[in-house]
Amino acid sequence: MRHVISVLVQDHPRVLNRITGLFARRGFNLESLAVGTTHVPGLSRISLVVSGDDHTLEQVEKQLNRLIEVLKVTDHSEPHVERELALVKVHVAGVEERLAVKDIQEAFRARVVDVAQKSLILELTGDSKKIDSFIEALRPYGILEVMRTGAVAMSRGERTLKVREKREAV
Repeated sequence: MRHVISVLVQDHPRVLNRITGLFARRGFNLESLAVGTTHVPGLSRISLVVSGDDHTLEQVEKQLNRLIEVLKVTDHSEPHVERELALVKVHVAGVEERLAVKDIQEAFRARVVDVAQKSLILELTGDSKKIDSFIEALRPYGILEVMRTGAVAMSRGERTLKVREKREAV
């Protein structure tokens, strides 16, 4: 089963290294990882996508909570908004291919962010399934490169990642 987990952490050097090291040591399958600052100075938010059963998820949460820089861990099993960003460079040899790719781009509400003589770079934001479908629709034209950010998520409604009492990193 796929789980999207948000982790609120103190923004210190090597925190990300400690978290990814934890996953490597425990043999957890980390599908994607996205990190960014928050609206609170000194705090960062990490979105992780992991695969596993409920026992694996419980172990991931317990291990993350043991790290002193981790302030809050949330599994987004409740209603949430999840998005991913993808850049896709696709080959377009002629006018017909360019028009066909443009039709796909419009159908998925993607944006053209770069135009070259024989390629286009398209930007798409959506859930993982939408991005997978977009890539599959473009595959017959020749995908040259793909870069995906990994999922980011936020709980719907008033629920937030509230900071519990800060612990000092040693």
